[in-house]
Amino acid sequence: MKITDNFNIFDDNKQETVVTIGNFDGIHIGHKKLITTTKKYALEKHLKSIVITFNPHPLEIIKNTMPFFYIFSEEEKNIEMEKENIDFFIKYPFTKDFSNISPEDFVNILIDKLNCKVLVVGEDYCFGKNRSGNVDILKKLGQEKGIEVIKISNIIIDGERVSSSIIRECINDRNIKKANLLLNKPYYIFGKVVEGNKLGRTIGFPTANIIPPKNKLLPPDGVYITKTKYNNKLYDSITNIGTNPTVNNNHRTIETYIFDFNQNLYNQNIEVYFYDWVRSVKKFNGIDELKEQIAKDINIANNFFKLK
Repeated sequence: MKITDNFNIFDDNKQETVVTIGNFDGIHIGHKKLITTTKKYALEKHLKSIVITFNPHPLEIIKNTMPFFYIFSEEEKNIEMEKENIDFFIKYPFTKDFSNISPEDFVNILIDKLNCKVLVVGEDYCFGKNRSGNVDILKKLGQEKGIEVIKISNIIIDGERVSSSIIRECINDRNIKKANLLLNKPYYIFGKVVEGNKLGRTIGFPTANIIPPKNKLLPPDGVYITKTKYNNKLYDSITNIGTNPTVNNNHRTIETYIFDFNQNLYNQNIEVYFYDWVRSVKKFNGIDELKEQIAKDINIANNFFKLK
């Protein structure tokens, strides 16, 4: 897969393509349907597959939603898209000028720059100035300009349309199980392990501390059941997000205790996968009470994984 931030991906305009477009934050099961359909048409028609997304998120520009918190950071999105085995991933810069483009000019870009022959979009997809473009307009323009437009229906679970917005709400509500259901994979945090205050090591529970990517959507403070991926191997773990009030730590940290693990992880990249919320952060009456609670948290996590 080639990752780029522009539409100039071919030396000539002879290569024909299948294109899908969206924000793809989280790459949830609805997004996967778009991508799978794109790959299907590319394979059947011997075309190149292209996924187009935008950076920053259009809401940051159109509604000035700052800061905007993402389910997956840009690097995490690259990791997930790499698994999809597409040919090109275009992360096009979204600007005020681009937001005002007319539907017809937008379709012309797809033709002139990408030689698009098939366009795959969700049924609610809107684009162009004042979101004036929609699937019906795309189909009309497609008929005029020789593009087959494929409309993908929304995925409904429990009477609700799967969307990145709903998943963000789930994460903010600590409903990790539902978020993972809609994502069709665990929500996770990718980051490099840095030195912490080393308290965990002194009390028998050494932790791997990571700094989350900028504008990464994090669950509320608390203790979570997690698995940690390092060197392509998964380890059971628990993760604390918060300020560690027992030791008067005022900085928000992400600390993961990995079960049965004794390797040095400093400066190594890990992925922490979240499965369920255990409890809120609280201030304990000393280290002994903290150790006792951590042991209980580990037991809860062990029982959780036994039932999986």
